[in-house]
Amino acid sequence: MKTIKYCCRNEKFGSKQIYKSIKNEFPDLKQKKKDCLGNCRHCKKECIAMIGKKKLLCAESPDQLYAQIKQIITSSKVESVMA
Repeated sequence: MKTIKYCCRNEKFGSKQIYKSIKNEFPDLKQKKKDCLGNCRHCKKECIAMIGKKKLLCAESPDQLYAQIKQIITSSKVESVMA
């Protein structure tokens, strides 16, 4: 799986807690906190994270974003096992 990136300016929406939860549950997964991801239009309104270089995930709540990220992690692990 590719790196998950979080915007430091988006922490007010709960991305910091998502980062910690993913780190505890999937310690081998690469995560980075960036000063800015360049998606300010979304970042100002909702909780965001970026998978790799192009896939932007957005959600109204940290719980919804966490669920999206966890689903992607789980499906990518299943794909790597089947390959």
